[in-house]
Amino acid sequence: MAGAVKMSLAEVTEFLEREFPQGFARDRGRRIEAVGPGTARVRQLATDEHLRPGGTVSGPTMMALCDATIYVAILAAVGPVALAVTTNLSINFLKKPAPGDLIADCRMLKLGKRLAVGEVAVRSAEAAEDDLVAHCVATYSIPPDR
Repeated sequence: MAGAVKMSLAEVTEFLEREFPQGFARDRGRRIEAVGPGTARVRQLATDEHLRPGGTVSGPTMMALCDATIYVAILAAVGPVALAVTTNLSINFLKKPAPGDLIADCRMLKLGKRLAVGEVAVRSAEAAEDDLVAHCVATYSIPPDR
């Protein structure tokens, strides 16, 4: 899905650090690495608090990463809309990720006036691009007054 970028990497980062610090404050371990037309890349710095018993990154950590990455792609595409919210999220855990950073790449599938649908591919930072640990599809509701 191509289109213009309304917010740059720096603008999205500044907006989220200010408006959503619980998800994007510098000490939270989530870093936006790139935004583009209908795309975003976010890194989760996985620490001990993100691991579950058995030494793998937890499912809730991966779900939150996916949700946040789609939100970043939407903001880059439509501008600073704080009240865009998740209406559905489906995730498939494909492989046990080793402890360490995760990379989430989002591609928007649809960006309408009221709904946005995106998919996220998650991999370990050290893995090849196609060696996925999770795949997510999510739908967001975009408020009409954007």
